[in-house]
Amino acid sequence: MTEKKDITTKLLVIGGGPGGYVAAIRAGQLGIPTVLVEASSLGGTCLNIGCIPSKALIHAAEEFEHARQHAAGSPLGIRAGEPTLDVAQTVRWKDGIVQRLTGGVGALLRKAGVQVLKGWATIEDGKTVTVRGADGQGAQRVRCEHLLLATGSEAVALPSMPFGGAIWSSTDALSPDVLPRRLVVVGAGYIGLELGIAYRKLGVEVTVVEAAERVLPSYDEELTQPVLESLRKSGVVLHLGCSVLGWDEGQGVHVRNARADEFALPADRVLVAVGRRPRTAGFGLESLQLDMAGRHVAIDAHCRTSMRGVWAIGDVTGEPMLAHRAMAQGECVAEQIAGHNRRFEPMAIPAVCFTDPEVVVVGRTPAEARAAGLDCIDAAFPFSANGRAMTLESTGGFVRVVARKDNHLIVGWQAVGRGVSELTAAFGQSIEMGARLEDVAHTIHAHPTLGEAVQEAALRALGRAVHI
Repeated sequence: MTEKKDITTKLLVIGGGPGGYVAAIRAGQLGIPTVLVEASSLGGTCLNIGCIPSKALIHAAEEFEHARQHAAGSPLGIRAGEPTLDVAQTVRWKDGIVQRLTGGVGALLRKAGVQVLKGWATIEDGKTVTVRGADGQGAQRVRCEHLLLATGSEAVALPSMPFGGAIWSSTDALSPDVLPRRLVVVGAGYIGLELGIAYRKLGVEVTVVEAAERVLPSYDEELTQPVLESLRKSGVVLHLGCSVLGWDEGQGVHVRNARADEFALPADRVLVAVGRRPRTAGFGLESLQLDMAGRHVAIDAHCRTSMRGVWAIGDVTGEPMLAHRAMAQGECVAEQIAGHNRRFEPMAIPAVCFTDPEVVVVGRTPAEARAAGLDCIDAAFPFSANGRAMTLESTGGFVRVVARKDNHLIVGWQAVGRGVSELTAAFGQSIEMGARLEDVAHTIHAHPTLGEAVQEAALRALGRAVHI
């Protein structure tokens, strides 16, 4: 094996995903000598096989569905022929976006003076890591003052249905060679439903199997009801409260329902989307003997692990496994290493589900507020009373606000509807800045926009909604 000269640096980051690359860029901006190790493409799961490619596929599916709707007779007066889909071109377009973004990350790291090593990292101790290329050659030892773990997470497979062949992970579902005629999705969480809805819009027969009694079980039922109605309207077949027993090519997916009846669902492909787990194995993490919290690395409010000089951020530290949480943690760690006084204690971390309609949760729901002992009021404003929603042919859903009854301090926002993901910035900002209902209600919101529903929800919580 070829040995390379040792490298000494102040910060060594393992993992080039959203948390790792943001930490490295910010550290470089602050003048901290930084080395980043990544075995695959920069950008991690988010840019390569997660957030970005899935939203690209969702957008393509929506456009295809719109074309089909126009071909069937549009109330807008648009007349079009029956569309066809070149799925290979769709995948190339999606890959082009990914390549532009990952290339941009590399350029930003170079601009910040970060040294990127492509290879697999193996931790020797809290100050030393060995990096090997994919072929096992070119081992190089990196010594550091600070070690940052940003190794992310990986999809969970079912023991009876390992990934491969007809059994897809979410990664496989993002780059199909051809569209299957029948797709069974195992798991009605956000990954399964986002991709399942996209495939349905592309014309695939989609069936969803979920162990819980309802879809999106981590969201409150009032929010998920419009999604459930949309799924049924679109023709997605749901089997809720059912467990998956296995799969065979002849019969498909074997399922058992709550009454212990067993049946099979024919399928050309099966998408297993039952969750993700922190990536903690395969790179020597056990040698550090860090404190763990279940499967993930335990950290404090500074993103410090139980070992001095070893930090951890992102999915490897557990829920919520969201790219924007990892990015914020990465920036926080870099600034602490530079001597800044920082803590990672956000008031709220937005969560967005890009189903149709979209679902947004920021801060506390009414149930969570009650569970926390807060005496709160909540109010919702429906998009059926919003002019902009009518012009978008999307009047389903609502915006809901949760605020303390005594001083009207806003503690949570939720929304379901078309395009509500774009409202998360306003939601998060109002909570972080300590806004009260009156602050939002007295802010002029542009007309006609979906944002008017935000103002109206605040007004309704104050007992004086105007447009309902």
